[in-house]
Amino acid sequence: MKITTIILAAGKGTRMRSELPKILHQIADRPLLQHVYDMSRQLNNNSIKIVYGHGADLVRETLKDFDAGWIEQKQQLGTGHAVQQVSGQIADTDTVLILYGDVPLLKLDTVKKLIANVDDGTLALLTVNLDNPAGYGRIVRDSAGQVTRIVEEKDAAEDEKLIREGNTGILAVHGGKLKKWLNRLTNNNAQGEYYLTDVIEMAVADGISIVTSQPESVDEVLGVNNRIQLSHLERVYQQEQACQLMEQGVTLIDPARFDLRGSIENLGIDIICDVNVIIEGKNSIGSNVKIGANTHIKNSIIGDNVEILANCVIENAVIGRGSRVGPYARLRPETVLAEDVHIGNFVEIKKSTVAAFSKINHLSYIGDSTVGSKVNVGAGTITCNYDGVNKFETIIEDGAFIGSDTQLVAPVTIGKNATIGAGSTITRDSPENQLTLSRVKQISIAGWQRPVKQEK
Repeated sequence: MKITTIILAAGKGTRMRSELPKILHQIADRPLLQHVYDMSRQLNNNSIKIVYGHGADLVRETLKDFDAGWIEQKQQLGTGHAVQQVSGQIADTDTVLILYGDVPLLKLDTVKKLIANVDDGTLALLTVNLDNPAGYGRIVRDSAGQVTRIVEEKDAAEDEKLIREGNTGILAVHGGKLKKWLNRLTNNNAQGEYYLTDVIEMAVADGISIVTSQPESVDEVLGVNNRIQLSHLERVYQQEQACQLMEQGVTLIDPARFDLRGSIENLGIDIICDVNVIIEGKNSIGSNVKIGANTHIKNSIIGDNVEILANCVIENAVIGRGSRVGPYARLRPETVLAEDVHIGNFVEIKKSTVAAFSKINHLSYIGDSTVGSKVNVGAGTITCNYDGVNKFETIIEDGAFIGSDTQLVAPVTIGKNATIGAGSTITRDSPENQLTLSRVKQISIAGWQRPVKQEK
C-alpha cells in the first residue's frame, strides 16, 4: 500500500499573537510541524506533501531539510481548498492521510490503526469524545450509530452543539474517491470556506461507510492555537519523556521539573537527575551517573560513574568515566575529559582535552589547551589564548603543577612535572622538572597615607 500524507500547515495562527508562523513555534525545541513530519516519516512507503502558506519563505528556509513535496496555498480558503492544492499529485490507488501541522503529539500507533480501517468501501475518520467540545465540528450519527455527516460549530443547530463526539479533522481514504469529492466541494456555509469535512456527507451519499477510531489520549489530537495550548502540550510531551526514562531505570527526583528537548541515544542504568535538569540535542549517558540540580546538558557524552554537581552547563563535550564536574562549571564545545578528571566550581573549559586524573578545581579558564595526566591547576589560572585576532594553544604536560593566579600566555608549553609559582605570568615555555615563576619585587612603603574622603 502506498500512502500519500498531506500535512496542512498554511494557517497564520492569529491567536498566537506572533510574527512567527504558528507551525514554527516549538515544543521541546522542535517546530510543531517537525513533530508531525517526524511521526509521518515512520510510515512505510509514504510520500509526504506539505501545504504551506503564511510565512512561506521562512517556513521553507527553516525546514529545508524535509524530504517532502511543498505546495503553497497562496489564499487560505479552508481545509478543503488546502487539500485541493495537492489533488493533482494524488494517485487513485494511494491511501491518502490528512494530518495537521499544529497537532504535534499524534502517535504513530493511532495513525496506523486509522489507516488499517481504509478499504474500497470505507473512509477512516479519527474522532474524540470531549467533555467540552466547543470549537470542534460535531460527528452526526443516525439511529443505527452510523456517521452521516460532520457539522461545523458555526453551522450547528442547538441540539447538534450538545454532541460530545468531535471531529479531529484527521482522516484516511483512497485517493480516487477523495479527488472526486474534492471536485464537488462548495463554500456555501457561514464562513464562506471550502470545508474538507463536507466529504463525509458525500462519502455517505456514495455508499461509503465511515469507520471511526479514537486516540488513547485527547492530548494526541489537541491543536495549538494560542500560547496556553502550546504550554499545555509542552508539559504533556515532557511528562511522556519523563515516564519513558523512568521506565528505563532513570530516577527523576521530580519528573515535573525535567525537560528532554532532544534524545539520549545511549542510556545506562542507575542514573539520578535532580530537579530542573535540561537535556538537549543528541546525548549519551552511562551508568551510575548523578546529575545535579539546574544542570543543562547538550549534545554531550557522559561516561559511567560520572558526578555532575549542581548548576553546570555542558555543551558538545565528553566527560570520561569516573569524572566529577561542578558545581557551577561550564564545559564548552570540543571539551574532552578523560577518566577521573575533576573540574570544580566556576571553572570554564573550551576546546581543550584534559587527560586522566587531572584536577582543575577552582575559578579557572582553560581554552584551546592540551592538559596532560595528573596535572593540578590552581585557583584563578587563565590560559590567555586569544590576541584579539588569533587563537593559540597551551600545552600542559603530565604531572605539572600550576600555582594559583597564574596566566599562561599562549602559545606556551609547560613541561612534564614542571611547577609554576603562584601569581606568575608565563610567556615562554617552562622546562620539565623545574620551578618557573614570574613576579615583581615586593616592596613596602613607610609613611604612606591612605586617601581620606572629604566630608561635604
